[in-house]
Amino acid sequence: MRHITPIITHRTRISRVVGIAALAVAAAFAGTGTALAHGPGASVAEQKVDGVMAVAGNSCSWTGASTSAAAPDALTVDRATVNAPGGNLACGGGIAASLNNNPAFTFDDAAGTARTDLIDITGKQSFISCRYKATNIVWDRDGVSRKYVNRAFTATKTSGSFLCPGSVTTPAGDASMLFR
Repeated sequence: MRHITPIITHRTRISRVVGIAALAVAAAFAGTGTALAHGPGASVAEQKVDGVMAVAGNSCSWTGASTSAAAPDALTVDRATVNAPGGNLACGGGIAASLNNNPAFTFDDAAGTARTDLIDITGKQSFISCRYKATNIVWDRDGVSRKYVNRAFTATKTSGSFLCPGSVTTPAGDASMLFR
């Protein structure tokens, strides 16, 4: 039986870089977690957020990142509890990602939305590093839980290899977050 080795072209490498960039950006925006109801007899929220994102067949996720408050109060996510070694952000496909800021979230329960002010993320694979920022990302609440799903957004490259695309777009529904 003959073994066939795939040919990796310049186009294949560029496609991987685009996938890495999109995954890195999306990973920063992805999260899952729930806040419990407020009121008499309500349990105390953990003030945590978990995240998950899948792009180009790879995924990034983390669990148990700390937040400064419980949703629906305005809060920030502590990047030190997302990124390793304090957090457990991990990606498949040989990709490494790190969150460069503490994203702030505000909630509008009447509208069923959340908004992130700024996400600043770096994605790396092999020797290629790409850094992206996105602002004013809007998330739609999924039912009555504290799970939110992203609306489409575009992040702009702020630094990195010339192989990194100038911007990456994350389609609606490709990221979710759940505050707990």
